[in-house]
Amino acid sequence: MKGVKSDRNTAIRDIVLILAIALVGLCLLFFNGRKTTPGSSVVVEVDGKTVASYPLDTDGVFVLNGGTNTLEIKDGKARISDADCPNMQCVRQGWISRGGQSIVCLPNKLIVTVTSSDRSVDYIL
Repeated sequence: MKGVKSDRNTAIRDIVLILAIALVGLCLLFFNGRKTTPGSSVVVEVDGKTVASYPLDTDGVFVLNGGTNTLEIKDGKARISDADCPNMQCVRQGWISRGGQSIVCLPNKLIVTVTSSDRSVDYIL
């Protein structure tokens, strides 16, 4: 009987630990989402080099990377609206508008990142 009681205590501790981890994870998701700041511009990098920067407050469509990608900026958000890569993951990533968000097109070596004028620190590790 002693072994059965020990197994129950272990199971209860496991459940408490799982619930505590889940609660901490939910809190981090909630508070992390609130700390993001609206972006002011997007920076375009091709093969690790910055090639362009566009303000998010001006709507437009821009052909990037020699015509392999098309960047659309509208209503303070940006997205890759067209690409010639085989899997089109960059197009499927959708709209970005918050500081630090990125769209990546690996086949075309393209990264579009939203930058913010807010220089505050979100976390210190």
